[in-house]
Amino acid sequence: MARGTKLAQATNYARDLVNTPSRDMGPAELAEEATKLAGKGISVTIMDRSEMEKLGMHAALSVGAGSQHEPVGVHLSYAPRGAKRTVAVVGKAVTFDSGGLNVKTGDGMTTMKIDMAGAASVLGLFKALATFRPNVAVHGIFLAVENMPGGSAYRPGDVVKAMDGTTIEVLNTDAEGRITLADALAYAKTLEPNAIVDLATLTGACVTALGDDIAGLMSNDRKLADRVLRAAKEAGEPLWELPLYEPYMDHVKSKIADIKNIGVRGSAGTISAALFLKPFVGSVPWAHLDIAGPSYAERETRPDQPYGGTGYGVRTLVRLLEGIR
Repeated sequence: MARGTKLAQATNYARDLVNTPSRDMGPAELAEEATKLAGKGISVTIMDRSEMEKLGMHAALSVGAGSQHEPVGVHLSYAPRGAKRTVAVVGKAVTFDSGGLNVKTGDGMTTMKIDMAGAASVLGLFKALATFRPNVAVHGIFLAVENMPGGSAYRPGDVVKAMDGTTIEVLNTDAEGRITLADALAYAKTLEPNAIVDLATLTGACVTALGDDIAGLMSNDRKLADRVLRAAKEAGEPLWELPLYEPYMDHVKSKIADIKNIGVRGSAGTISAALFLKPFVGSVPWAHLDIAGPSYAERETRPDQPYGGTGYGVRTLVRLLEGIR
């Protein structure tokens, strides 16, 4: 009962973050939530615009260029004494997604306060780590931005450079999540973890494929994928593996840059988005969770999951880390 209570508190914390309107949960407020978690073995580093520029995070910075709210980078660390393994957990943190200059429809924009649900799950995980204290070092990373139209907004046709030097052709400013994750994953790789897991409300195609309740998993490592699937099953969070089908890499190849931010219209959007991310982790074992469907419940189907943010992923991540030795 005590364990269930603590997991529920961490999950509900993530839910509250997702449910908070974007005017009250911008990049600065999301970073402030991270600072509140410092202590009990957890440290927090906040990166402002100038520090992100020094690191070369021009991809993420371009996404936030049209907003009056400054982008913020967050790096949480949990390092128990004697830990032999290190896992980096990365969350998408777009605090509101208007679509940018490729502006969404009114209906498509209504729930876009949820586009930071991946980061909310990272924060929920760190709230739980203070209690469960698994014997594995954990880095929690997110780059918080707001994707808005404006005179300084990035444009379709722009080419932006990620932290690792990869050039990205922007063909649609509403495919912004993968652009921010490019820098976040590249940053995570520099920490030399044994594995990277990311959570992102990334594609509507995943909702089309798996519905509202099931997240999609794609991975470059069989052992890690099996561990994540097992953890999700034990945590009671529906997850289904999709193939990271290499021939579809052609969908995101650019003629003028290293890579482009959208694939072939109407074809394997979830897989091509994951393949876009894959080069940024290099050879590090990596699992990508597309949580676009289950991160937010627009109808009440279960008594334990009310309308709104679900905190999807918090319990799965705790189970995954507990199983790493």
